[in-house]
Amino acid sequence: MSRPDGRSTRCRYLWPIPEGSALRDASSVSRVTTTPYWERFQPTSGALPPRAWFTSDAPALDLSGDWRFRWSPRADAPLDFTQPGFDDSGWATLPVPSHWQLHGYGAPAYTNIRYPFPVDPPRVPTDNPTGDYRVTFTVPPGWRGRRIVLRFDGVDSCARVWLNGAEIGITSGSRLPAEFDVTSALGWNGSESLAVRVHQWSSGSYLEDQDMWWLSGIFRRVTLTVRPAGGVDDYFLHADYDHATGGGTLTVEASAPARVMVPELGIDAAAGQAIPVAKVEPWSAELPRLYDGELVAGAERIPLRIGFRRVAVNGGLLMVNGRRILLRGVNRHEFHPDRGRAVTAETMLDDVLLMKRHNINAVRTSHYPPDPRFLDLCDAYGLYVLDECDLETHGFFPPEGAIPGNPADEPAWREELVHRMRRMVERDKNHPSIIMWSLGNESGSGRNLGAMAAWARERDPARPLHYERDNTYRDVDVYSLMYPTHQQVELIGQYKEEPLDDPDLDARRRAMPFIMCEYGHAMGNGPGGLSEYQELFDAYPRCQGGFIWEWIDHGLRIVAPGGEYFGYGGDFGEPLHDGNFVADGLLFPDRTPSPGLLEYKKVIEPVRISGAGEALRIDNRHDFADLSHVRFEWSVEEEGTELITGQLKVPDIAPGESATVALPEIPTVNGEAWLTVRAVLAQDTPWAQAGHEIGWGQVQVGAAAPRTEAPRSPLTVAARQIHLGQGVFDAADGRLTRLGDVGVAGPCLDVWRAPIDNDRAFSRDANELAWRRLGLHRMQHRIDEVTPGPDELVIRTRVAPAATHLGLYATYRWTAYGNTLRLTVEVTPDGDWKLPLPRLGLRMALPGEFQHVEWFGLGPGEAYRDSRRAARVGRFRATVDELQTPYVFPQENGNRAAVRWLTLRDGNGAGLVVTGEPVIDVTARRWTSEALDAARHPVDLRPEERIWLNLDHGQNGLGSASCGPGVLPAHQLLAVPATFTVTFRPVG
Repeated sequence: MSRPDGRSTRCRYLWPIPEGSALRDASSVSRVTTTPYWERFQPTSGALPPRAWFTSDAPALDLSGDWRFRWSPRADAPLDFTQPGFDDSGWATLPVPSHWQLHGYGAPAYTNIRYPFPVDPPRVPTDNPTGDYRVTFTVPPGWRGRRIVLRFDGVDSCARVWLNGAEIGITSGSRLPAEFDVTSALGWNGSESLAVRVHQWSSGSYLEDQDMWWLSGIFRRVTLTVRPAGGVDDYFLHADYDHATGGGTLTVEASAPARVMVPELGIDAAAGQAIPVAKVEPWSAELPRLYDGELVAGAERIPLRIGFRRVAVNGGLLMVNGRRILLRGVNRHEFHPDRGRAVTAETMLDDVLLMKRHNINAVRTSHYPPDPRFLDLCDAYGLYVLDECDLETHGFFPPEGAIPGNPADEPAWREELVHRMRRMVERDKNHPSIIMWSLGNESGSGRNLGAMAAWARERDPARPLHYERDNTYRDVDVYSLMYPTHQQVELIGQYKEEPLDDPDLDARRRAMPFIMCEYGHAMGNGPGGLSEYQELFDAYPRCQGGFIWEWIDHGLRIVAPGGEYFGYGGDFGEPLHDGNFVADGLLFPDRTPSPGLLEYKKVIEPVRISGAGEALRIDNRHDFADLSHVRFEWSVEEEGTELITGQLKVPDIAPGESATVALPEIPTVNGEAWLTVRAVLAQDTPWAQAGHEIGWGQVQVGAAAPRTEAPRSPLTVAARQIHLGQGVFDAADGRLTRLGDVGVAGPCLDVWRAPIDNDRAFSRDANELAWRRLGLHRMQHRIDEVTPGPDELVIRTRVAPAATHLGLYATYRWTAYGNTLRLTVEVTPDGDWKLPLPRLGLRMALPGEFQHVEWFGLGPGEAYRDSRRAARVGRFRATVDELQTPYVFPQENGNRAAVRWLTLRDGNGAGLVVTGEPVIDVTARRWTSEALDAARHPVDLRPEERIWLNLDHGQNGLGSASCGPGVLPAHQLLAVPATFTVTFRPVG
């Protein structure tokens, strides 16, 4: 059937209607066609006008805690629970704030783009999980006769509210506040009864498809506050800064007569007037200077934290306080592995401190306004904020093509979208940390976005606007893209990007600064190529950095009989999901920094130290701070052993400037030696203690001693074995079986790695598909020749997958001298290879007791071809288990790069030394690459009784193709002729 408008009809109820139901008669069935409140285009009603979030000395009551809770599979459960006398003793309890799915009611679900319900806006399924909440509280007697406001800071996705049986209102917009005047509904009988019904799905769900877990409930705080007579309900603080004069202007617009008092600046003036200040210290992310003040009105005093600063787009650049800034940012979802988006103040502080300690200076609040307390922290500790509206309609743009009716352009949605923008701007307008507003994310283009922009410009013309998805950029002030290639960024930096069809719009866009709202997709092992992006930011002023996607893996903690792990899409029975695409952060779910975060910290370091001939070059990459807060420490190590340390005298270097400094006096060395210079905090700061490292550099000051040729040991053949020095080989296939007293298996040529997320089928490169199609995960080894000589063993092989003519010829040349066995491998591709190799090297098995590892090379963490800036040359120790990186989805990890030598020992000191000539890459695991490939969670990996050791000539780079560019050509491991050498020596 079709309706007159051509759309198909659909039945509201597809199951038997129970006896006694009001739906049994025809008239009641017709009544259910009335649009319920949760399916309206503007579902919010009864709420007070949006206003700024602030605290004051007015009394407040936090209603957080255990509330009574009932879960229903549909939205039409009885409403009798709203009455004060309702008996809820049989109900469960649920903490507020929280998500009900994380307490056993329904289950979490993850989708990246697709809506988990039919796309028929504003309608949602009749199967609409609903949570009913009840709590009783007592209002202090002294509050009687005063205006009382009930505030919800976040409810997902739509809530209806009653107080003492009286309906108060309805709120939608999950990450936005709603306030209700409840003065007349209070009973003043010693026990007030608050009831809230929350629906999982509503019309607002179409606006909240934000690449995260679908989680429901009252997940932010609920408070009851007194609004004093004559108090200030709202204010707008303007603290402008003129970099030319060093002066500021303070204006506080207040909703009621009030006075502005800032003792440090000698200010005591009426609100509403512009107050000039001759000299102020400006606020920036590097120097987050805040002045404490008060807004005093009647019986209310509101603390002010005032940051003088000016943000502008000037000359095609994004400027703060008259200077071009470089955004070293991250995208931050609110997330905790046990609490979902119900994050605590402690978690917010953890995030801010981790960001500051890893040189991050900016946050995009993807893709909704955060808990307002997070913005207080950004003000205080110093982080630039791109505050994003609670809007994403990505589900209208699935891979197979756009779906009609995108809310960004449908007139019926206009009021709701503008209202969401208004609620964000009004709530957050007084934060100096917010330097831009964002209209939302991945919602296509349309007239409603223009209406949002027009409202924001009128209300707050002092902040630029951002939105990425409309390529005309007619409504915004910055040019923004997601995941452009390095080549695209360079063209944009040169103003050579592809022109728009409209010359006026094209000229407008070319006059904008360029910012990547998302880049460096940090999914699994990666991202690679960050340093090449940073070089472009340094080279082209128009390119002003961006925000890594993203801050944290959204893995939900699962405790199972096999162990604890972090779940992702599909682990909770979702019929539609996007797997581990939700695990794409610089932090693991428990907030442990990943190798990607350590790499990013190094790439964006604000103090850069490098060699300059016979001197050192120190670059101050800060935008505003000089280096008076930095101490420079140096050390010299020979073969990883420290010889001498000291402090380097560095002149004060202004922001953006550099200086050349003489090398310290270096002692005589006899081997490979490195000077390491560290820039550390000279004094404690609010975010780190003195001695915290913010940058470092290394300069080689001594070369490795040349290898000396020793007389070769003779080769003998006996009892189907070949003996060469300490080595014992199988005479039939030439495999090494023993080295001294150590039983080994291998080594043999290996080209396979457990694919990383950037290799996998959903990535732009999808190397995994090509590799598996060719069969690189199932290579077969053919022995063509085993040739013993007087002092040399030569094995010629061909290594190739089935069903193809492509292969690799590998020749192994073994020699021995003293107790050392030397292997040179020559690899020649056979056929026309069109794709890079995952890896090229050797794999062998050692006794499982060889758990203790020491190496001289890059470390201490893992490093790969295009992600190794964070690794420094030194001598490091770890256990085999400590070498592993526990990515949420198991994949290739733990590579130690440019290793000169490596020792693996058991608890008694017996073991094996492996040396590269000159260097090799190394991984050591208690499982094979095949087992790692097959695992879906770390608990799937079962330790074997052997250590599997990879000694690699190289691996393919990482890139960020899971949602970004692939591996740059310079970091691809091409199938070309290669020769590499390693030596083996037993110890202990």
